[in-house]
Amino acid sequence: MKIKQINKDQLQQADHVVVLAKTKKDIDRLPCEKPVEFLKDKFEKEPFQYIKTPKHLMFVVNTNKVKGEELRKKAFEILEMAKNEKDLAVTGADKEALKNFIEGFYLGNYQFLKYFKDKKKKKNKIKELQVEGLSQKEIEELKNVLDSTLWARDLVNEPVSYLDSVQLAKEIKKKGEKAGLKVKVLNKKEIEKLGMGGLLAVNQGSVTPPTFTIIEWKPKNAKNKKPVVLVGKGVVYDTGGLSLKPTPHSMDSMKSDMGGAAMMAATMEALAKNKVPLYVVALIPSTDNRPGKNAYAPGDIVKMYDGTTVEVLNTDAEGRMILADAIAYADKFKPEVIIDAATLTGAAVRAIGDKAAIIMGNADKSYFKEIEKAGKKTHERVVEFPFWDEWKEEMKSDIADLKNIGGGNAGMITAGKFLEHFAKQPYIHIDIAGPAFLESKQDYKGKGGTGFGVRLMHEYLKNKATK
Repeated sequence: MKIKQINKDQLQQADHVVVLAKTKKDIDRLPCEKPVEFLKDKFEKEPFQYIKTPKHLMFVVNTNKVKGEELRKKAFEILEMAKNEKDLAVTGADKEALKNFIEGFYLGNYQFLKYFKDKKKKKNKIKELQVEGLSQKEIEELKNVLDSTLWARDLVNEPVSYLDSVQLAKEIKKKGEKAGLKVKVLNKKEIEKLGMGGLLAVNQGSVTPPTFTIIEWKPKNAKNKKPVVLVGKGVVYDTGGLSLKPTPHSMDSMKSDMGGAAMMAATMEALAKNKVPLYVVALIPSTDNRPGKNAYAPGDIVKMYDGTTVEVLNTDAEGRMILADAIAYADKFKPEVIIDAATLTGAAVRAIGDKAAIIMGNADKSYFKEIEKAGKKTHERVVEFPFWDEWKEEMKSDIADLKNIGGGNAGMITAGKFLEHFAKQPYIHIDIAGPAFLESKQDYKGKGGTGFGVRLMHEYLKNKATK
């Protein structure tokens, strides 16, 4: 779908119009006369009104009562009514309201139709969203972030029969370089040379080699000398390995286990497209987790990239094994802060469901406040969990430096404490297991991959660059 800037004269020629109104006078923006007074009369009592004729759709949303996330959802509701029209125009004096509407409408129009035989019949007919009230620059910046979010959705929705670890690296390299990013993909021999034992151990059961992708955005006008390093878990499919998962409502959705990789790669694309003046690096370790070949087994001892030895007690705790190597590798860049994102634990889902991500770490509280602020604005919310050192004790092994699982409780926190061990700089861990992939349709977020975290991270890093 295109997003096109129009002026007030062009608005008057539109057949289907949404007015985001703060006052009754704003309703005069509608390109019609007779219905206007009727809509004005109902404005205070009815936060949402519409008129449908054989040729026109006219909507009025009272943005004093419908704002933020509710406005995104209302945009999706309007999309459902207008998706078979050629185009729709939206107008309003409040720029933030316009952006919220565009987000809900544009993201809501997403469809993953690649594998349908009759994809042309299924595709929504609407081709263009026309916007009066935002500059071309504002529209382009927003569209860049939304397009990156949709790319993240595509990556998560792709099956491993197409998107294995090698293909994921190719997709990131192709997209990244087109956006102006520097992208380097390390192959298995290079990973072996580095001694990334965690990534290599998880990969032992697979016929597909692992990859380690390094993405760099270092504009000449970057405000920071020390980079922010992002790390994304890239397990393209997780059977659980020898600690095999059940299939229903578990293994059947594990193509989504690279949601953290999708989030961070797409964030980097959005930063580059919008030329955000901040030095940022992203690291994407990737493999699938299979029980075949010489698969790593419970009881194995694995030597990690930084020399730490880990006793494997559960091969389904594989995400932390590959992330640990990447987090340790981040020290090479001497970063200001390391932020990882991963669909890491079922414990996170059981704790807060799919409405938010869990965040924790040892970085200064100011980082958490800024990420939380960005989460509230984008409605990609985060909930901070405690990160006390008592949980470190659960990760100690009798025969190695660490073990890869803790006790039966607080699994999302013990996973975070495991990863903290490998971070030499301030560290933040985001568990996106709940919101990254939805089993049933939820308004503009859809069903399947949501692209969660791209808007959150872009907003946070953009704000950081302007300080």
